[in-house]
Amino acid sequence: MAEGLSAVARTGRHAAHVTAATAAGFYPALHLLDRPVAGIYALFTPIAFGILSPLPGAGRERAATVLRAMPAAAVLVVLGTVLAVGTWPAVAGMLAVGFALAFGSACGPRTAGAAPGLQLFYILACFPPYEPGTLPQRLVGLAVGGALLALAEAVFFPDAPGPSYRTRIAGALDLAARAASGVVRGQGPDPETAARLGAAGRELRLSRLPAGARPTGAGRTDRALAQAGAAARRLLDQLALLAGHGPAPGDTASAELLRGIAASCTETAAALRRGRRRRAGRVLAGPQLLEELVAAFLRARAGAPAPRAVLVRRSTVLTAAVSAVTVRTAASLALGGRERLYGLPREQFWYAAEGPARLLAVRVRGNLTRRSVVFQNALRTALGLALARLVAGSLDLSHGFWVLLAVLTLGRTTAGATWSAVRAAAAGTLAGAFAAGLLIVGAGGSSDVYAALLVPMMLVAFTLGPLGGPAWGQGLFTLVVATAFAQIAPVTWRLAEARLVDVLTGSAIGLLCGLLAWPAGARAEIRYAMSALLRAAAPVVRATARAVTEGSGGSGGSGTGSGKDGTGRSTTPDGVPGGPGSPSPGVRLTLHRLRIAEAAYAQYRTEPAPDTADAVHDWLAVLDHGSRTLVGAYWLPRTDGMPGLPPEARRWAREAAEEVAAATVRAAGFPPEGVRVRPASLQPEVAERVPAPLLAPLTDVEVWLRALARDLEAGSPPRSRS
Repeated sequence: MAEGLSAVARTGRHAAHVTAATAAGFYPALHLLDRPVAGIYALFTPIAFGILSPLPGAGRERAATVLRAMPAAAVLVVLGTVLAVGTWPAVAGMLAVGFALAFGSACGPRTAGAAPGLQLFYILACFPPYEPGTLPQRLVGLAVGGALLALAEAVFFPDAPGPSYRTRIAGALDLAARAASGVVRGQGPDPETAARLGAAGRELRLSRLPAGARPTGAGRTDRALAQAGAAARRLLDQLALLAGHGPAPGDTASAELLRGIAASCTETAAALRRGRRRRAGRVLAGPQLLEELVAAFLRARAGAPAPRAVLVRRSTVLTAAVSAVTVRTAASLALGGRERLYGLPREQFWYAAEGPARLLAVRVRGNLTRRSVVFQNALRTALGLALARLVAGSLDLSHGFWVLLAVLTLGRTTAGATWSAVRAAAAGTLAGAFAAGLLIVGAGGSSDVYAALLVPMMLVAFTLGPLGGPAWGQGLFTLVVATAFAQIAPVTWRLAEARLVDVLTGSAIGLLCGLLAWPAGARAEIRYAMSALLRAAAPVVRATARAVTEGSGGSGGSGTGSGKDGTGRSTTPDGVPGGPGSPSPGVRLTLHRLRIAEAAYAQYRTEPAPDTADAVHDWLAVLDHGSRTLVGAYWLPRTDGMPGLPPEARRWAREAAEEVAAATVRAAGFPPEGVRVRPASLQPEVAERVPAPLLAPLTDVEVWLRALARDLEAGSPPRSRS
């Protein structure tokens, strides 16, 4: 109840922002200056950026996004004004603009949020009459509307900012620091702490954040934040395992490293909350860098034999330390640091030295494939808008831009969701058109009546429309446009009729495109994307185990795979830079597949839950499997391998890795019975013959393979955590 009232209050406050900005620009332009064209653009600019565009962030952040988008909006107004000379030039421009703006959602949440509003400016300008002489009025109205909305959002009605993803990571790291310290001084298993750590890890999932607050941009900051969040989730999971098993008495090496993890987490959390770096981005772990503690831990672990149970626990502690180092480094990069990554796998942070243009090119190249949901949505949107512009221009529909507006607002990523939205919108528009017709008949030509009704009408429409869905939104917006256009020129009840015809035409076009172009949305792609990710990861699992035991250069380095990725390909489409120290082709392919799968999963979570077998898969566990595979490829291999390793131990590592890799390939088909895999443990009689310095890294491989097996089982039916 309280949450519902809060949503109403938040939506009503935002509606007041947009209404105030709209009225402050529209009324003076129309009634004082007698500039109806400027008035139309002053009317629609706040609506475009305030209602049609789901801009992320609080008031000041939304205001900054509006101001940054104004130059692009002006260019689109100019382009639309010029191409309005004929139907076919306008259609061609709509196709190009529609695709470019929709595809731009791959560049980040702010671009994705502003794209629908930017579409509207071209739509408005590209319709007849062809009057290039009105361009100055159009641009003035655009500038006034945008400036007034920015003022309303940032100055007059500012919203309190919500918790950022940086803040969420900081809170998780504080909990991790307390848990690491608690494991050191604990007396036994602590299932309560383990449960809290698991819950905190789930809160870092991007699906738990509003779309605009997710660090999904192409730039270095967003990439680093996303990596920091993923590493923090792994850290919490690893500490939960340690808390669940309790401390190991006398294991001073693990205790020292856990204290270093706690110190590093505390200082990283403080840096994230400050929003700036400290000591050139190098976050300290007590008196030493965490990497130095890891190096000391490795030396101590290799110096004396230990029972297998202690080795397994130490391997888990080491894995947690690796995650903590990754969090710290990624957080520093997100805050503007340019660390030289001493002792760290450079390929894991390949984006650190790349410029914004290069990172943007990587993101664009990675999504220029028909398997990308971003590409599919962009092409569907562009074709729908271009077809709508062709129909409206060819049939010379009155107020034909409403046809395109219907396509833009009612289109969904699945045909079923589009049909549901179209049905509701048709009913709402019919009711709104009937009410608008009654209003026009009753008020006649009295513009004072319409002027008095516009503000309360907008306030109600912009509040109830987002809350009530397409029916309320289309019905109330019909009343808004009727009262607005009735002030610009004399109207009859046929204005309501034109609105109804245009919306129904646009709805039919949108539904047709939804049926013909990828009608299943991400539901069809997520199975393929996850399958492709698992098939790319399987060779990396084999190569990593081989690199650890045979010293083949490391599956994360350029030497593994001899230029191939395990599938016969020598190049990958992700655009990650090559050269010395860069990822191998297999790792690059897995990284590319992981990014495509993450995009499909993000869209999948926004679509209505399907009543199919796909709903029982834990897709997030599959993403975790791909991420954990890459982490192992980055951190596990040693350049010199394991000279002196007994043949039977080498054979065990190869066979255990092959078992997990084969299960990964089986899981790529997602059979109904699911995947169950238990990689064979290193037999005690074999372990006894392994030299003490080699037994610990061999245990690291065993722990890694077990974790991959858990991910595979979690990602298969009948469990569901997605």
